[in-house]
Amino acid sequence: MTGKIPRISAHTRYEDEDRFEPSDSQDVYDPDKEALIREMLVRLGEDPEREGLKRTPLRVAKAMDFLTQGYHLSAEDIIKKAMFDEDVTEMVVVRDIEFYSLCEHHMLPFFGHAHIGYLPNGRVVGLSKVARVVDAFARRLQVQERLTSQIADTLLKHLDAKGVAVVMEASHTCMMMRGVQKQSSITISSAMRGAFESDARTRAEFMGLIRR
Repeated sequence: MTGKIPRISAHTRYEDEDRFEPSDSQDVYDPDKEALIREMLVRLGEDPEREGLKRTPLRVAKAMDFLTQGYHLSAEDIIKKAMFDEDVTEMVVVRDIEFYSLCEHHMLPFFGHAHIGYLPNGRVVGLSKVARVVDAFARRLQVQERLTSQIADTLLKHLDAKGVAVVMEASHTCMMMRGVQKQSSITISSAMRGAFESDARTRAEFMGLIRR
């Protein structure tokens, strides 16, 4: 192989995930990445030739490509392939969208749920595409605050919506496993655009709908 991850279209992203799983017969996936991981194992004091670690560089290389595949996804393409003209003006809310991302400061996971609402302006988007937009941005090195804003801005722009609201709740393993080591803390971030920002009643309706 060339060692370069192929560009992933909005359609193949969820249909071809097996390529990120090491096959029994595969010896090399990305030589450069595998060499870096092997060197890291050595610097940690491990023996990359011992039985349990022989295929770890290959597995980690594939795992990192999977976890950061958002760099090769276009949120715009995801939205535009599933937009429909509808005379709908009422709020649409998709709640409890699971997401997983990597903190760009320590490359440790953070994960949780996203709640997204929008006010259509003559067009709606397929509901599954809302979740896929979340993945397109979450599957990168991120900070939660930027991730929240990217999702809101993208949906507002490409749906031409009257307003978009995004609330994300996440647990950060960089706080749980290291540093302050607080196991139960939850980080909540929000991005309000358009009517959700300017109209308190619209914002309150959305917040009421996402409450458990």
